[in-house]
Amino acid sequence: MKRLNALTSIAAAVGLALTGTASAGIFPQCPDGATPIPPKFNTRGSIDTTALPADAKVCGHLAAGDGWALRADGGRHYTFGFSNVTGVPNEDVVSKGLFNAKWSAPTLAFREGQQVYLALSNVGLLLRPDLFDPHSIHFHGFPQAAPVYDGVPDASAVVNAGSTFTYFYKVNDPGTYIYHCHVESSEHMQMGMLGTLYVKPKQDTVPAGTVLGSFVHTANTRYAYNDGDGSTRYDVDFPVQLGGFDGPFHDLHEAVQPLPFHEMRSTHTFINGRGYPDTVVAGALPAVQVDEADPGSVLAESSQVVSGLIQATAGQRILLRMSNTSVAEYFTVTVLGLPMRLVGQGAAIARARNEAGVVGLDWAHDVGSLTLGGGESVDVVIDTTGVQQGTYFLYTTNLNYLSNGSEDRGGIMTHIVIN
Repeated sequence: MKRLNALTSIAAAVGLALTGTASAGIFPQCPDGATPIPPKFNTRGSIDTTALPADAKVCGHLAAGDGWALRADGGRHYTFGFSNVTGVPNEDVVSKGLFNAKWSAPTLAFREGQQVYLALSNVGLLLRPDLFDPHSIHFHGFPQAAPVYDGVPDASAVVNAGSTFTYFYKVNDPGTYIYHCHVESSEHMQMGMLGTLYVKPKQDTVPAGTVLGSFVHTANTRYAYNDGDGSTRYDVDFPVQLGGFDGPFHDLHEAVQPLPFHEMRSTHTFINGRGYPDTVVAGALPAVQVDEADPGSVLAESSQVVSGLIQATAGQRILLRMSNTSVAEYFTVTVLGLPMRLVGQGAAIARARNEAGVVGLDWAHDVGSLTLGGGESVDVVIDTTGVQQGTYFLYTTNLNYLSNGSEDRGGIMTHIVIN
């Protein structure tokens, strides 16, 4: 407790000392004519450029650092993570990023065809000043990253503490991806440096009345992919990021002790960085009080801003952008009482291509449950036409992942509310 009190005081002092006075090597790059990504921290915590044209240049800025996240049983875990510092003056980025790691990381959503300039500043690990870990951003499964921007430390640039590197991506392939730090990846991903990324297709922007096979596009209809027939259409979409923490691993990290990599397992599991019933809280969770004995040790911001609650109006089609970010576990999930149709997997439409284009052999299919390994993603449509209004449960059938360690509260479960 004394150590936490001291570190919290140091954090406050460092923040005060740095505000407006120092920028270290914080120099994000944004070319002329580019549009900064809006820091849209709403109830879903997304950073979204999909309202901008497909040929737009967009710029964003993430910080990599450490922090804490709440568990549904009332405890908290020490974490590493990313936070959104888009638009923050260079001289304030370090103080803004200190103890501000988000779990899960800010959701990134881009439009197919956009040119994305995404800067990463490494503000350091304030609780672990003994570590000088660099960080990177890796778009997992993303096919167009040039080697220098891929984030793998063996073959691309990484970002040392106090420095910034700007990644460039031309986002040409729609689908659901994840992004994470690829430096010492098993450790940094276990500690929380994971987020959801998706690229929305150009088909969203075709004029109303456009005929897509036997389907006629309307102004408010959206699609998971450029399907050519409206089969992946949806009305509302939600990230469903499955993940887990090894409680002892995080505790030993905080205590500056040797880390048991060979024993890594998920003692605490999450949807979008929350265990049930925190998953059904619509807004951000409360900011973490780092030291339970010190009311003044509350962090400046919530660490968990991405809700796991899924809401729709009867008759709408829901797209679940589902991924497994665990470094140790497979997860199987199901939804009681609602039909699920898999329309994409691994950021690709569930359809074979042929010489004519996107319309080919269709292998989209109805599923009762889905099993995802680490790094896998799927796109699932739930059609609520004719569905009775009410609350439905999305949860894991791995019953040991419906708890936080030995506590009953927590785990992979959330509500789908049909109004």
